[in-house]
Amino acid sequence: MNDQPPLRYDPIARGLHWVMALLVLGMVGLGFYAANLNPNDPFSQRAFFWHRSFGMLVLLLAIIRIAWRYHHPSPPAPDYLPVWEKRDALRIQLALYALMIVIPITGYLISTADGNGVNFFGLFEIPALLDVDKGRATTLSPVHFGTALVFISLAALHIMAALKHHYLDRDGLLSRMW
Repeated sequence: MNDQPPLRYDPIARGLHWVMALLVLGMVGLGFYAANLNPNDPFSQRAFFWHRSFGMLVLLLAIIRIAWRYHHPSPPAPDYLPVWEKRDALRIQLALYALMIVIPITGYLISTADGNGVNFFGLFEIPALLDVDKGRATTLSPVHFGTALVFISLAALHIMAALKHHYLDRDGLLSRMW
């Protein structure tokens, strides 16, 4: 048996990473687009339908991804990385995971403030779990938007760090997830 830690992430972790990266990128674009549409625009409701459905998919995949990571730990950071870089990379990754849970939950709570559930791609409805509270949407909308901005900022740092390792350091770190 090989006691060496894996140098690469396993195929499931890599697949979840890239599928979620694309989904979240699309979600951000669609969310900004939908929020800026005139509510009377016929595409407005459709845009929010897709945003909500994909948001619930992101939540489901985030839970799966966290469970997968718990049972299949990440490869250890290379020894040559400074302690601060390892620490900050871990903090950013943990924050991204937390935000992939918080953002869809706040979106769900906003969407169900009127007492209606969230239609999941026309397949079924995720029921509203809390009582009707129009104020909840007003209160949570800035939280949803603000945490999305924090996510975008942290994801940008994550991407810049990966590109730095790939193009400047040329240390092969990006290939662990590629």
